[in-house]
Amino acid sequence: MELNEWEWLQCFGHRLQLAIENSLKDLTPTSTRQAVERAVGVCKKVVSAFSNSWKRKRELAKAQAALGLPPHQLITETPTRWGSRQQMVARFLEQEKALSQVLLADKKARHLVPSWQDVSILDSLNKALGPLFEFTDALSGEKYVSVSFLKLVLRLFNDEILTPKEDETELTKALKGGVLKYLNDKYDDPATNDLLDMATLVDPRFKTTYMRENRMELIKNRAVTQLLGMVEGETAPATEAATGSSSPTAANVPEDLHPTKKKKTLASYFKKAVQGNTHTLRNRESLELELAMYLQAPGPDSEADPLEWWKLHEPNFPSVAQLAKKYLCLPATSASSERAFSTSGNIITCKRSCLKPNTVDQLVFLALNL
Repeated sequence: MELNEWEWLQCFGHRLQLAIENSLKDLTPTSTRQAVERAVGVCKKVVSAFSNSWKRKRELAKAQAALGLPPHQLITETPTRWGSRQQMVARFLEQEKALSQVLLADKKARHLVPSWQDVSILDSLNKALGPLFEFTDALSGEKYVSVSFLKLVLRLFNDEILTPKEDETELTKALKGGVLKYLNDKYDDPATNDLLDMATLVDPRFKTTYMRENRMELIKNRAVTQLLGMVEGETAPATEAATGSSSPTAANVPEDLHPTKKKKTLASYFKKAVQGNTHTLRNRESLELELAMYLQAPGPDSEADPLEWWKLHEPNFPSVAQLAKKYLCLPATSASSERAFSTSGNIITCKRSCLKPNTVDQLVFLALNL
């Protein structure tokens, strides 16, 4: 795959986080944006106050038991972890009654008790951003195909998840609209659409089910063109090897052993071109037939693994299977590479700073695969 075809893959998780941050910054009027910043700041201060005091943690556990709340610990926002702010807010809202009870009993921390305006704003944030975390977490997996879901996720965002509801607050609607606009703008370029449609096409669970009708023929032609390039790339080395092995033998034969050479006709110059075009047309027809048979074949359930399906059906559609290997290996997020960076950071410590690169590579590989 060419490098420019990978440029679209600015990780979906990163783009979603940027969409959330931009939607918060673009809130109007300014008073609303300041109110959101204040509410999030109060939430951070409360979490910090309980994280740094074992006494408050003990009192929180007692309040949770008395109020019948789950004995969950508070979550601290981590800048390097996607969705940690939303998780912090969600846990704060879950434990808000117990937190307020403990803070009211503590004279030093009584000023941290959240007001009803703060709680209302945090609740609006949680309703707008809560569902997005689940998709980010699901698309960050490494053991299953994820890239073919991006087109479906974007459509689900537009049709259902980020659609404003009548019972929602204006803040929730504004946040949803901002996130949706950012994602649609970023994924609206033709190269990205083509790549996502190709990944969906070679996923036997979806194929053309969620593809726009006006793009079906375009994507099919693009698939056949890429398949034709793969086939010609595989046959070209074999042809060159065969030509190279025969030409030295002919060159070593003395000229006097050759019979009288015939004069070339004008038509002989066009013979190879005609044969090549005919061969290309036959290949294209056979590839179009294979793609059509693949699209008509019954696919697996949406919960099934498409890679397992391709293991069974690769003999039936060998060329399309090569195209599936090219696209279905793409990750929807950069979570796997970031996990590798985190693992290497845990291995190369101050006391192990003299490790050789090959040793580090082996240790990271073992840590991620054992």
